[in-house]
Amino acid sequence: MWMAIFRSTYSTRRLAIVLFALLLSVLFLLPGQIHMLLQYLGGPVGQVLGVPLAAFSAVDRGLAELWDGYVALRDVREENEALRKEIEELRGQNSQLREAAAATQRLAALLEFKRKGAPHTLAAQVIGRDATNWYRAVLLNKGEADGIRPEMGVITPAGVVGRVVKTTNSSSVVLLITDPNNAIPGLIQRTRDEGIVEGTAEGGARLKYIPLLSTVRAGDRVVTSGLTGGFPRGLMIGAVTSIEKEEGALFQSAEILPEVDVSKLEEVLVITAPYVDNDASAEGLLPSRPAAKGTP
Repeated sequence: MWMAIFRSTYSTRRLAIVLFALLLSVLFLLPGQIHMLLQYLGGPVGQVLGVPLAAFSAVDRGLAELWDGYVALRDVREENEALRKEIEELRGQNSQLREAAAATQRLAALLEFKRKGAPHTLAAQVIGRDATNWYRAVLLNKGEADGIRPEMGVITPAGVVGRVVKTTNSSSVVLLITDPNNAIPGLIQRTRDEGIVEGTAEGGARLKYIPLLSTVRAGDRVVTSGLTGGFPRGLMIGAVTSIEKEEGALFQSAEILPEVDVSKLEEVLVITAPYVDNDASAEGLLPSRPAAKGTP
C-alpha cells in the first residue's frame, strides 16, 4: 500500500514538471501567438478588474488629499495660535506704551508748572486711596525722608488738592479738599470776601462764613487766601455753584465745584515752602479764565 502511494505522488510531481516545461516551451517558441492571446484576454479581464481598481485608486487619492488637508490645517491652526499670542503681546505692549506716554505728558506739565512759578514744591505720585468711608484721602510715595511734613499743601497745575495730615519715612497721607474734616482758608476773587472751604458729605466743597452783605453769586471763583495753612494766596479752589442764606444766620455759605477732579489724581505737587516770596500772588501761576458775567 505504501509503495502505491509513493508511486502516485511521484507520478503527480513528474506530471507537474512536464506541464511546466511544456508551458515554458510554448512561451519561448510561440511568443507572437501568446501575446495575441493575452491581448485578447486582457480586454474583458481589464474591464472587469478596472472598476474595483479605479474605485480603489479614487479612495486612495481621497485619503491622500484628506491627510494632506489635515496636515495643512494643523499647520495653519498652529500658525494662527502663534499669531494670536503675538497679537496679544503686542496689544499689551501698546497699552503699556500708551500709559507711559500719558504719564510722561502729565509729568512734563507738572514739571513745567513747577519750573514757571512753583519752585518750592516736590513732585509725588499717588500710590493708594483710603478704602474706608471715614476719610477722603490719598497716599503719596514721598514722606519725611523727602522733606514732607504735616499741614503742607498739595496741588496740581489745575488747583488745590488737599493738605498733608500724616507722614512716615517714605509716604504721606493727604486729606482731600472734599473731606468734611478738611478746612482751607478761601477768598472770593471778585468780592474779596474770605471764608473757610470745607468738604461735604456728598463729595463736594462748601465755602462757609461769608459775610451777609457779600454780593457773591454763582460763577464766582474761589482761591486760597494765603493767610494760614500750607498754601500761598491765589491758588484755584473751585467755582461757586449756589448760595445758601438761612434766616437769622450771621453768615451765608456757598456750594463750590472743586477745580481738581480728586477721583482721578495720579501725580501731585507738595508745597514745601508756601510763604517764600509771598508778596507775589500765586494767581499768576494758573491759566487765565474768563470772569463771570457782570464782573466789574
